[in-house]
Amino acid sequence: MLDSLTKVNNKLLRIAVLVSGNGSNLQVLINAMQAGALPIEIVGVISNREDAYALTRAKDADIPVAVLSHVASGKRMGIKTFETHASTQLSAWQPDLIVLAGFMRVLSAGFIDSIPVPMINLHPALLPAYKGLDTHQRAIQAGERHHGCSIHVVTAELDAGAVLTQALLEVYQKDTADSLQARVQKLEHQLLPWTILLLAKGVINLNNQGKETFSMLPTLPLKLYLS
Repeated sequence: MLDSLTKVNNKLLRIAVLVSGNGSNLQVLINAMQAGALPIEIVGVISNREDAYALTRAKDADIPVAVLSHVASGKRMGIKTFETHASTQLSAWQPDLIVLAGFMRVLSAGFIDSIPVPMINLHPALLPAYKGLDTHQRAIQAGERHHGCSIHVVTAELDAGAVLTQALLEVYQKDTADSLQARVQKLEHQLLPWTILLLAKGVINLNNQGKETFSMLPTLPLKLYLS
């Protein structure tokens, strides 16, 4: 499953992105792709919501989109139906890497295990702390001095895969959940392209996750501290 990235270090990394909302992180990737700052090609965007603004961002960049929100009868798709259609679409696009950027559905173990390429997720907390939702409010309530975001490998257990990179900042006494979210989102916009660049260049090697082998590569997760 994870061998594919080692074969694409000298060509564009084909990326499919799964989204549910505004798509600001998708826009960062689009901008980097168009500027030639990242050696990537975004081959398609899948959304589980038909009103996600991320779809507009993709269409404006002439990136293929797939909206998997409702069945023909008008009923919202169940997760199994979504995964069936998503799997078919991903097979057609043939990505080297799948990025979950603000994607708000929990994928099944069967779907995750069936995908033949790496899948990573951007999570708004410093994993393993604060898995799941409402991460910013929970961090404030716990009196955390630092907060941030993580990019990890997607596994069957929610937000539990190997953490590849993290970006962190200081939590201010005056922070609210909204202000902290806005500040962390700025971190996300730096962490995601940085991580994808490291993957594309082979600095992060997903093939060695969980293996006790000697490597000249840095120990994961790589951490980016921004004040």
